[in-house]
Amino acid sequence: MESPTDRAGHSDRQPRTLSEELRGRSEEQLAALLRARPDLLSPLPSDLTQLATRAATRASVTRALGRLDRFVLQTAEALAVAADPCDYDTLLMLMAGDDRGQSAPDTARELPRAVAALRGMALLWGGEDRLHLVRTARELLAPGSSKPSPTGLGPTVAEATAGMSPGRLQEIISTAGLGTTPDPVTAVAELTSLFNDRRRLAALLDGAPADSRSVLDRLTWGPPYGTVPADPAAPIRWLLARGLLLPTGPGSVVLPREAALHLRGGRAHRRPEPVPPALETAAEYPVRVVDATAAGQAFAAVSMVEELLRQWDTGGPSVLRAGGLSIRDLRRTATALEVDEPTAAFWLEVCYASGLLAADGESDERFAATPACDDWLRLPPQERWAALVSAWLPATRTAGVVGDVDSKARPLAALGPGLDRSPAPEVRRRTLALLASLPPGSVPSPESVHARLRWEHGDPADPQRSAEEPTAASGLRARIAAWTLLEAELLGLTGRGALAGHGRTLLAPSAVHPPEAAEAAQAAAAELAPLLPEPLDHILLQADLTAVAPGPLQRPLAEMLSVLAEVESTGGATVYRFTPASVRRALDAGRTTADIHAFLADHSRTPVPQPLSYLVDDVARRYGRLRVGAASAYVRCDDEGQLAEILADRRSAELRLRRLAPTVLAAEVDPGSLLEGLREMGYAPAAESAGGDLLVSRADSRRTGPRTPPEPVPGGPPAPGGTLVSAAVRAIRAGDRASTAVRKPVSGDGGGDGLPRTSPAETLATVQAAALTGSHLWIGYVNAEGAASQRVIAPVRVEGGFVTAYDHTAGEVRTFPLHRVTGAAELADDPA
Repeated sequence: MESPTDRAGHSDRQPRTLSEELRGRSEEQLAALLRARPDLLSPLPSDLTQLATRAATRASVTRALGRLDRFVLQTAEALAVAADPCDYDTLLMLMAGDDRGQSAPDTARELPRAVAALRGMALLWGGEDRLHLVRTARELLAPGSSKPSPTGLGPTVAEATAGMSPGRLQEIISTAGLGTTPDPVTAVAELTSLFNDRRRLAALLDGAPADSRSVLDRLTWGPPYGTVPADPAAPIRWLLARGLLLPTGPGSVVLPREAALHLRGGRAHRRPEPVPPALETAAEYPVRVVDATAAGQAFAAVSMVEELLRQWDTGGPSVLRAGGLSIRDLRRTATALEVDEPTAAFWLEVCYASGLLAADGESDERFAATPACDDWLRLPPQERWAALVSAWLPATRTAGVVGDVDSKARPLAALGPGLDRSPAPEVRRRTLALLASLPPGSVPSPESVHARLRWEHGDPADPQRSAEEPTAASGLRARIAAWTLLEAELLGLTGRGALAGHGRTLLAPSAVHPPEAAEAAQAAAAELAPLLPEPLDHILLQADLTAVAPGPLQRPLAEMLSVLAEVESTGGATVYRFTPASVRRALDAGRTTADIHAFLADHSRTPVPQPLSYLVDDVARRYGRLRVGAASAYVRCDDEGQLAEILADRRSAELRLRRLAPTVLAAEVDPGSLLEGLREMGYAPAAESAGGDLLVSRADSRRTGPRTPPEPVPGGPPAPGGTLVSAAVRAIRAGDRASTAVRKPVSGDGGGDGLPRTSPAETLATVQAAALTGSHLWIGYVNAEGAASQRVIAPVRVEGGFVTAYDHTAGEVRTFPLHRVTGAAELADDPA
């Protein structure tokens, strides 16, 4: 049989409190505790007693229980229904049954791990013969008189009979075959002893009617409560008479915990889950196919974001009063991107998380691209992809909840408030880590991924639910995991459902903190680069006024083509269509007719079709003959006949035009409306300045002010770094030494604040003596802000009114002004 030390990793010495057990832990064990429960560091505990107190608070314990895997949580639930303290063998029986694991070897093998995990999280303390679950955890997980535990067990006999009349207790134990007792306490003890005795309780149940056994079978695995009429049937009366059902109120009864454990064969859970569910492989693909598919999707992701930014480049939709994008604008964006609305919301949120889109903050607030968008567009494709996935992975904003309603029944809008879900980064990373645990090219079934995540991230079960019913938080995690699988495919982290090679690089185990994550992103981008298609410097012009881009285009070519033509279709090849409006747009942007002809000739692998040349020349010939300026607005043209034609056109009535001179018309609308109206009438007017110069209208004219991407909203304190944890352990140890060190009596130790109080002369003499002898002192110290503290120091030098000493509380050498020292006393024991 294993020794207590072997099985739980703890010595035979019995601590009396959790703080005593923490004092017996090594620095590595304390550091592991602080890493597992980072909330204990905020603020930093002054000593181990304060650390133990904070570790037992309800909020901290609830958060810690939420970090346990399913079997460790089941172990905690079993301890909560056991007596306090509980020995290891009793715990083993509760987890594995009366045969103590012979029929469940996995449970017996994994139980030491679960005990060690609970101990490491400071949820369990004591030796193996006296295991104590932290009281707060017991209160959260234990059943009560009106609520079952997550195990489905109800209250004990003693809890259920509290308040029962002595006469009724005597009737129950007499009917159960026990003798009368002198008092109710003894009666409860006798009934408890009967139910705990497997042989005697089995004999009692052997005489139960079949219908009574059926009632017990329905209550055995919970919930243990039932309702009965005022005049119960005979099977119920038989159980009530023998205490196998105990009343909890008018018309309600409960199955006592001891009887339920007998009926369960000693097990606290119907299905202990000592090992995680296996990941099932749904398909396998060659690694090169997975990487190539993922790379193609990564390029498509970058192209999708570029298209979205192009759509909103001159100004996006208005911001709702409550914040976010309206449903109508989301639908328009989805149509423009040729995706469904949830996918459009995802791309919008990725852009927002990357700092590429934001609200402009104007009085008529609209969404627009940020200055960072221009920097992003200048990056190579692989680095643009790395920026997107690096923003998505740690983001707490979750696009999947767009369309849900908040606590006030208001719909959640894309780019709006209320989309943060703090578990999202952890669930994303863990979901992708499960994919990385499979051999390259393997695709797991989504059901097995969800099952594994449920096992790994089980919440503290809600006592009002059965153990199998998921909590709201676990339901959210399941939704985030499902969204992660879809979003990873959209971003090109996976190909055909399997994690790609560059995805594995991005998810390196060490890439948790920002510096390491940035390095991993750069390495993933470098791995992706050879798989991306090379940008092309040519297009194929066709006679039907279209151009085909057989692949991704170099950026200058793509920018010019986006101004000169309209995108007609996308896919493996992009089709552009030239129209009079698109050619006029290029002329508005400052391109001349010669520029356009030269561009088409230089970049087409096919001859420039004659219809396209005619189109360019025709639009250019008519372009600028009409000039529009501000009067409110005016139109001038050297062709008096054309102005007469405009005046005679009934479509110009809304412009309210009148002739000021043979070549000038005035309008009662602004220049922008006048330009738009004339263009709708089929003309090609140009805007001009007050000096008569042609105004060039460029597409990339709207940007927000400098914006920072939204910060993730964590559900708790962030994971501390190694340096912080090491410093915290040293400080807590030093503070504990200062608070527990045995001190020699000090005559002036009576200030009411626990600080030593001595006269300045006595303080100076004590400090000088300690510097000569190398001894340690306990001092009181008041800093410049007036905050008082006690410290343990080892004086090194005393001069000029200052003492230089090693401060055990801070773990460093410091200099203290003697006038701020309230007093000094020698320590009976060396703190080292």
